[in-house]
Amino acid sequence: MANPWAGEVEVVLDGERRGAKLTLGALAELEAELGGGTMLDLVRRFESGAFSTRDVLALVVAGLRGGGWDGRAEDLRTVEIGGGPVAAARIAAELLARAFTVPGAS
Repeated sequence: MANPWAGEVEVVLDGERRGAKLTLGALAELEAELGGGTMLDLVRRFESGAFSTRDVLALVVAGLRGGGWDGRAEDLRTVEIGGGPVAAARIAAELLARAFTVPGAS
């Protein structure tokens, strides 16, 4: 079970539950993966609904790596993410929200 107070989100890969979170190291990898943009640019894309599948994949991979998974984006090509692409986008948005907000704060 994911702990939102610790910034965790649950991801189901091929039926196996995994914890994901955006640690500082995972965020640094994410910035490098996405190139010239900032984290604020990424947040704005999600807030406006203008995010890409590349954004979603990069966030899911970064979150999984922050949760201790040692895979790469290529490893997810043949993996079934529980809930499909819509769930992956939700997971990506939750990872961003939990990384940059304090749970329970208004």
